[in-house]
Amino acid sequence: MKLRSVSAAAAAAVVLALTATACGSGSDSGSNGDKINIGIKFDQPGLGLKTPDGTYAGFDVDVAKYVAKELGYSEDKINWKQAPSAERENLIKNGDVKFVVASYSINDKRKKEVDFAGPYFLTHQDLLVRADDKSITKVEDLNSKKLCSVTGSTSAQNVKEKLAPKANLQQLGGYSECLTGLENKAVDALTTDASILAGYAAQKENQGKFKLVGLKMSDENYGIGLKKGDDELRGKINKALEKMVSDGTWEKLVKEHFGPSGYQYEPAPKVQN
Repeated sequence: MKLRSVSAAAAAAVVLALTATACGSGSDSGSNGDKINIGIKFDQPGLGLKTPDGTYAGFDVDVAKYVAKELGYSEDKINWKQAPSAERENLIKNGDVKFVVASYSINDKRKKEVDFAGPYFLTHQDLLVRADDKSITKVEDLNSKKLCSVTGSTSAQNVKEKLAPKANLQQLGGYSECLTGLENKAVDALTTDASILAGYAAQKENQGKFKLVGLKMSDENYGIGLKKGDDELRGKINKALEKMVSDGTWEKLVKEHFGPSGYQYEPAPKVQN
């Protein structure tokens, strides 16, 4: 009888241990021991860019570093994960990342799948044109022009369907291709979020070649995406974002990453607690 009792107790202990392990991994999704997984863009200059030497640079990257530090993770404890636009929700819901900082506009459709901290940045859909082009000053001017954006872009469709239906829309694989076309006069304008356009225009090799028109065709509030229902993490991130603004870091980072393009950025938006 005693042997059976010991065996039963041992079996119960194993079950409890396995259950605790499973629960632990679920509650700490996006973390790997003492490290944290954060999703960013790898291909957006000024926001999130993987450089040739394997490091990461941009406003979103620095925001993510600041938030991670406030959560207790130094920069060397961050695992950067590529977060393409179409994969952001999946990365969060699957627990592949703790949170995503990737020019991630807050909208009702996305809020059905994930939660957002922030916003930490407000931008608008705009146009990028050649620096010497004076023929495009308003969106209606695109009706006789060649407009470039990436395939499937909501920005391009917004212009084509609502604002300048007679624009000759060309959709390419990436913004870099549009930028080459703009420089070579194959297209007349490139459209997406002003922050993304400013990032390209601010690159050293592009400075002086392009300018933002300064339109506000939509409001895009960038937030930090995280798993739905994680109110504790959301609260901690919001506190970090508020601190980033109050201690002057936000202003410093915006000027550093967007200043060279002449981008007229908006004041820091109010965090929605």
